[in-house]
Amino acid sequence: MSIADQQVAVVRSALAGVNLATRTMDFARLAKPGLTALAVVATFFGYWMGAAGDLHPGALVGTLIGAVMIGAGANALNQYLEAEHDARMSRTAGRPLPSGRLTGSEVLSFSVVMFVVGVVYLALQANLLAALLATIAWVSYGFVYTPLKRKTTYCVHIGAIPGALPPVIGWAAGAGSLSIGAAMLFGVLLVWQLPHFASIAWLYREDYERGGFKIISVRDADGQKTSRHMLVYSLILLAVSLLPAIYGSSSYLYGVGAALLGLAYLATGVWFRLCRTKEIARLSLLASVTYLPCLFILMMIDKAFHT
Repeated sequence: MSIADQQVAVVRSALAGVNLATRTMDFARLAKPGLTALAVVATFFGYWMGAAGDLHPGALVGTLIGAVMIGAGANALNQYLEAEHDARMSRTAGRPLPSGRLTGSEVLSFSVVMFVVGVVYLALQANLLAALLATIAWVSYGFVYTPLKRKTTYCVHIGAIPGALPPVIGWAAGAGSLSIGAAMLFGVLLVWQLPHFASIAWLYREDYERGGFKIISVRDADGQKTSRHMLVYSLILLAVSLLPAIYGSSSYLYGVGAALLGLAYLATGVWFRLCRTKEIARLSLLASVTYLPCLFILMMIDKAFHT
């Protein structure tokens, strides 16, 4: 082989490596790593609370691996079903499917394989109840919530249901059954998503309108509906977060901490209601992603000292 041929071979090998790395990253993007990570953290939290500190490392790790795969499969399915609409929006047009870097069959295959393997793995490593709840989450997210986004503004309420299931899945895996504690975790995460998404909806309302989604902020030029939605559900979140203390499963100190966190988050909702600017919407979004882990940590500390 001549020197020129060797150089061509080296270049082709390098390009093949770059292409493989790019495709690997694109498949990783299908999983929406941020959303999947949030679901995994919520699953871990649910497991920890359900197991009451009696952790089984093998089952815990298996549960989290299953949660990663099922979350990745659900997010990929969402992108497969919304590819045409994602292509119209500036913040999603660069995703692997609408940009043409991956094909529809590749995305769908990835989604199904991740879901099937994840559910089987979860059933074997945890239990059938956790696997059943994960299946409900995957199906409802992909085939109920996703199409409803183009039909009704109440889609976010429906979508909050599968979004609130990760800690319940974790609880089922850790405890082997469900109880009022799992229901309260479900309620907190379900309600939290509503003001949280209102911030996102306001920040990207023009994009959502171009995409053909019937989100609450679309055609809400003055922000009255969106800000009212955010304020109402921030108030409800405050009330729901206090249920563990009221019910007696958490201590008085948890109640005080949850009240302070809820009031701080509520304050950003009041501010947005008064001003309705993108800057305050971003502040409220930051507050929401700070509030949830702080509340989880507060619950875990309280559980550790009162088990």
